[in-house]
Amino acid sequence: GTDDMEGIPIVINNNNFAKGKNTLLSFDDAETLFHEAGHGHHGMLSDATYGRLASTSVLTDFVELPSQLMEHWFRDPDVLKQYAKHFENGESVPDELLKKLMAARSFNEGFATIEYTACALMDMALHQVDDYTDFDLMDFEEKELERLGMPKGVVMRHRPAHFGHLFSGSHYAAGYYVYLWAEVLDADAFAAFQESGNIFDKEVASNARKFIYSSGNTMAPDELFRRFRGRDPNINFMLEKKGLLETVV
Repeated sequence: GTDDMEGIPIVINNNNFAKGKNTLLSFDDAETLFHEAGHGHHGMLSDATYGRLASTSVLTDFVELPSQLMEHWFRDPDVLKQYAKHFENGESVPDELLKKLMAARSFNEGFATIEYTACALMDMALHQVDDYTDFDLMDFEEKELERLGMPKGVVMRHRPAHFGHLFSGSHYAAGYYVYLWAEVLDADAFAAFQESGNIFDKEVASNARKFIYSSGNTMAPDELFRRFRGRDPNINFMLEKKGLLETVV
């Protein structure tokens, strides 16, 4: 068309890119780019009659599935080589460097998973207290961590007194777990592509578009996942992704 406004983006995502002569993307910056593109796809591919049920108007643990799923293609060596090129000579990222990057992804995941999971479990436990009369938060924390068997060498990522998700609003009340559950979903969903033998398989991609990216909240998210995978989510793919379990696929 001739309208200049047609070429103006409605939403943009600006990361804190490194300053310097050449603005280059770090590995994490590029991963964020794919992540946000996933949210964009969730909006652009939406196929729902009512806006309230469309696009990203879904439960919190499901809204991160389309975005985190996209991150898997970012990490694929064949995909990386197509755009991860040296800014001076144009050479693709070397295999040896890719191997080191991928190996480092699982470093310290045991610690990170425990410190996060402890917070998620503490969050749910605190929201199940029936009577807060004379409630002692520090005492509750100590006893709950002991009950969970918290390793002495690991601390909670967020201590209760500064755990914003607990009290800053109702959105994440007893819902801090959603970040990890979203990882269960995205790892299992990407496994569908791996199992096909082609991470760009058109049939699997079509199903992902229909049941993950297009349906919004027109159907319960657990049912959407079942229609995509033919079963309930399997936690083992997430554990394998984190390096906490041997390869499942």
